Amino acid sequence: MARGDKKTKRGKINRGTYGVKRPRIKKKVRAEDKINVDKDPTVKR
Repeated sequence: MARGDKKTKRGKINRGTYGVKRPRIKKKVRAEDKINVDKDPTVKR
């Protein structure tokens, strides 16, 4: 169970890979992107 072990979280971090022990963190969608603030072409100013 060291840095080079392929099946541990520390080994995945060391190798720079992902897997069951180290899942990827998904980016959260911001509320502004969902609403489309200041991007609606129908609004006239």
